[in-house]
Amino acid sequence: MSIGNWIFNILQPSGGFYLKQPGDIRQPVGLLKTLFKPNPEKYEQRGDGCVRASDWGMAKLAYEAALDALEKTAPEEAASKARILEKLEGSVEALAREHMGTAEDLIESGHDEDARELLELALELCQAPALREDIDTLLQGMVGAIPEQNPEQTAPHILPVYEGGQENHDVGEPETFMALIGPLPDEARRAYMSYGPSFRAGYLALNRGDFAVAADALSQATEENPSPDSFIPLELATALLNLDRLGDARDWLETFLEHHPDSLPGYQVLCEVFWEMEAFDRAGALLETCPEELKNSLAYVLLRGESMSLAGRHSEAAAFYQAFMNENGRHDAILMALAGSYEALENLEEARGLYIQIMNQCQSCHTRVDPLVRRKFADISFDLNDRSTAVLESYFSLAQEDPSNRPFYFQRVSEIYAAMGNREEARRFQGFARQATEEKE
Repeated sequence: MSIGNWIFNILQPSGGFYLKQPGDIRQPVGLLKTLFKPNPEKYEQRGDGCVRASDWGMAKLAYEAALDALEKTAPEEAASKARILEKLEGSVEALAREHMGTAEDLIESGHDEDARELLELALELCQAPALREDIDTLLQGMVGAIPEQNPEQTAPHILPVYEGGQENHDVGEPETFMALIGPLPDEARRAYMSYGPSFRAGYLALNRGDFAVAADALSQATEENPSPDSFIPLELATALLNLDRLGDARDWLETFLEHHPDSLPGYQVLCEVFWEMEAFDRAGALLETCPEELKNSLAYVLLRGESMSLAGRHSEAAAFYQAFMNENGRHDAILMALAGSYEALENLEEARGLYIQIMNQCQSCHTRVDPLVRRKFADISFDLNDRSTAVLESYFSLAQEDPSNRPFYFQRVSEIYAAMGNREEARRFQGFARQATEEKE
């Protein structure tokens, strides 16, 4: 599946309204840059940050990059691989659920074809049998509602070919292009469709991770679309960032923000540039210049907190998250970010307490507990020498929700039973752990 752009549909902590500023589009920003530098820990941490922001598409990319880097640098680290795989699978399932939810909204508003594209993407992503069945049910329901067409009467939608660069780059991927821009706000989607073949070629190349081709095509697109309020500079800067052309990327982004001062993605990409330069003070100063209406958004708070954390200012990040919740109320994404800060500070008791809060809230609302939250609670509790029934039950649940990591979970169950003095069950689950390991091999 190609990499998509994700709308900043971030629920405000204090109410039920969504932030949808023109141009507030989640870009495949400097995260893609990390795909080509083998640093598994950095990628995994970035993925965790995306999960805290409920940005499942970017989390998926980060965890895939982490696995790739781990394979290149430390292929023998089975435990790390299992942990990252678990996070990847959880992100993929969450992304598929997000697509399905958006598709349901589109069906209700009569946009069946857009909904169908999202459901097909969700089906391509998802491996969970129950969720696949739900997606299939929605698709089948749509099939009956759409009249049959004579194939000879239906001309395919063909996009033109981009002629630039060293070779012709066919942008005749209408399904991919339309799926990528489908979730965007109407204004942005219309703009992206109007920019022409050079932009489409560059946009698709960017989402494939072919950054040299993307930069070439998007540069040409800026010449063909010289409007100062174009969104193209944001995409071009993303490609340049991933090519380590940080100065050029910074220049394009600063120009872009002059015309789109309310575009949070512009600040995000420019922060990525400064982070790569290790100019963390400049990133902080940039975020201070955001309009006040953006500073009250959850997306901004998570971005600024991440910038503090990357600078190693974990105590400051924790205080920032806490102050925001004191004023605006609790929010699971902020709680997850705050818990991550406490973990970085090695304050495991506080981190575990926050994960318990999130789990309790899910149970009170009768919603499914995110396996990542359950795993965090269980692993931190285990590290704190907690061998209670609650931890035991968490590993049992994880063995059902995440069968790919059953060897690890069964081993933990065995150790907890041993600590409880139940040697028979400890031996039994030790055997289950060995059997699950053999089945994986």
